[in-house]
Amino acid sequence: MAEIAIKGVAKRFGGFTALHQVDLTIADQEFMVLLGASGCGKTTLLRIVAGLERPSQGEVWIGGRRVDHLPPRERGIAMVFQNYAVFPHLTVFENIAFGLRMKKLPQQEVERRVNRTAELMHIEQLLKRYSGQLSGGQRQRVAVARALAMEPDVILMDEPLSNLDALLRLEMRAELKGVLAASKTTTIYVTHDQVEAMSLADRIAVMHQGRIVQSASPVEVYRNPAARFVGSFIGNPPMNFIPATKAENGSWTVAGLTLSGPKSDKPRIEFAIRPEDVDAGGEGLRATVRVIEPLGPHTLVTCDVEGGLFRAILDSNASVQVGDDLRLAPKPDRIRWFDPETANAL
Repeated sequence: MAEIAIKGVAKRFGGFTALHQVDLTIADQEFMVLLGASGCGKTTLLRIVAGLERPSQGEVWIGGRRVDHLPPRERGIAMVFQNYAVFPHLTVFENIAFGLRMKKLPQQEVERRVNRTAELMHIEQLLKRYSGQLSGGQRQRVAVARALAMEPDVILMDEPLSNLDALLRLEMRAELKGVLAASKTTTIYVTHDQVEAMSLADRIAVMHQGRIVQSASPVEVYRNPAARFVGSFIGNPPMNFIPATKAENGSWTVAGLTLSGPKSDKPRIEFAIRPEDVDAGGEGLRATVRVIEPLGPHTLVTCDVEGGLFRAILDSNASVQVGDDLRLAPKPDRIRWFDPETANAL
């Protein structure tokens, strides 16, 4: 079992607090993604789990054993960095075998593990090559294979695909989750790329300003953001937000449309909807078309709604022109509401 429990972990650098008492549990064999913008604390949290940083307070447990006082080598972890860190003077075989030789494992065991992980990463034909003869994607595969060859309880990955081009990232994403599931390794993966997070994670922990604002499955995070930040950060384009004013009968008025909504004592709250969750025509939000972007299978339309930008994803055959006045009807089950003061979901 390699469950990870992060209990009340905080990290301060002088007068700056990078992490505010973070609590998070990662189940055995779970693929957890820490997602957030630069500076949110995700890499700091990963480094604390790895033992590369000491927490200012709190505890880290791996497999039922408290490890925050232990050096990295005694935590049963392996780490893959953004930089491939592939040794240029060693062959691919020796790169993968490096940690195993440091542990002084028998040659037969070294060969077994290297060959097994090379096959998992589809680089068995490259074992005799040097890193200068490899592409960027192949070097990243070597780095992952080296980590897996250690047969760790936990593997930690810090933006490992960010140095690859878009096509290679797509290819690596398609393979990485399957490889880690096959190896039955608990994984923490740090990224600022929401597409990586959505496609790889069993669960996403969205971080903002040193705190976890939501931890849930990719579908739950996307469909039911717990905070305004989550809705605005995840999604391309992100969620639309419009002020809603309380009507006399307890309903809410949004851009000329009256909707039933949550009970609140506040005179104004925020209405939110994903761009793909509106339809053109009928009774809907009053909008004026500003920009039209044909994107093949659909058309992205940027509108003016209540003096702010509103993006809608419409069918590619939609007949709209710049300057048109539209009515955009939100799908009732996809509407979300937020408190403008706390920025939390209502």
